[in-house]
This record gives sequence, C-alpha cells and structure tokens, in this order.
Amino acid sequence: MTGVDFSRPVEEVARWLIGATLAVDGVGGVIVETEAYDGEDSASHSFSGPTPRNRAMFGPPGHAYVYRSYGLHWCFNLVCREAGHGAGVLIRALEPRWGLELMRERRGGLADRLLCAGPGRVCQALGINGSHDGLPLAEPPFQLTPAAAPMAVLQGPRIGISRAREVPWRFGLAGSRYLSRGFPG
Repeated sequence: MTGVDFSRPVEEVARWLIGATLAVDGVGGVIVETEAYDGEDSASHSFSGPTPRNRAMFGPPGHAYVYRSYGLHWCFNLVCREAGHGAGVLIRALEPRWGLELMRERRGGLADRLLCAGPGRVCQALGINGSHDGLPLAEPPFQLTPAAAPMAVLQGPRIGISRAREVPWRFGLAGSRYLSRGFPG
C-alpha cells in the first residue's frame, strides 16, 4: 500500500511525495524533489493525447510512467488523477539511503550527493527502465511509504523544459543537499 490518493490533483500529489520513501527492489531513499505535469499542461507528454510512448499516463492512477528523455536517460513518473486524464509526477531527486553500494556501481562511483540528483540519475541508480512502465506502484518491485511527519517544502518553477516553465509545480525538501538544482530565492 502506498498511502497516497493518486486520484488527487497532480500538484497536491507532487507536494505530498516530498519526504516519502521510494525503493525499487530494496534500493532507494527519500524523495526530495518532484515536478508535476497535468494533461492540460502544454509541457506534459500527455498534452496532445495518447500515444504508444505515453499510454501509461492515460492508465489508472498509482502506476509508473517511464520514458526515455532525449533517447538517453530513463525518467520515472507516478501517474495521477483519473484514468484517461494524463497527469503525472516526475521524481527529480532522492536522498539515497538503501542499496548505496549498488547505486554507486550503477552510477560509476559518483559522490553520494550526486547519485540521485536528477531524474535520469534516479532511474539509473534505482535500476528503473522501460520494463517498469505501467507497473502498479503498490506492488513489488516498488515500495512507496509516506513521510512520517509533514515536511518543509519549497516550491518554484519547473526546470529542463521549453514550455510552461513558469508554472510553479516543482517541489523540493527545504535544506536538502540532494536536490538536482537549487530553488530561486
């Protein structure tokens, strides 16, 4: 059980995920940075409707949407809202906690602070790839657990996109040294 209602608005889920723990086959850590993308959002992969690439975004909430970014890196999203809507939360960064040796091996010996600082790094460190696309988040290999207490959350514009950058749907754990990039101000 994940302990989150993925049918809620995507920006609420993105904020809620800060401080939650995520593991894939026992390798993972604390979610410290997310970005929200809604089906009515021009920056979302689902904005133009369903395609073979984004079909998981239009499936039931609480499933994984995994895709290649620029043909190079896998990126991992948690599908939100009702089936058919096309909304998801991109996991941008984790504070690594479990399976550090395997993460270091997968990431080529990077410093721990950089193991999961960015969406492509998260997937490489956790071993997430296209075979995870569409899988339910409430079942193995995933383990998603809510934060034990409310977190101090930063909010700002999304990064690494060309459309709708001003939308303040990037969320981060205040004071975390594991963010992919700092927040303005």
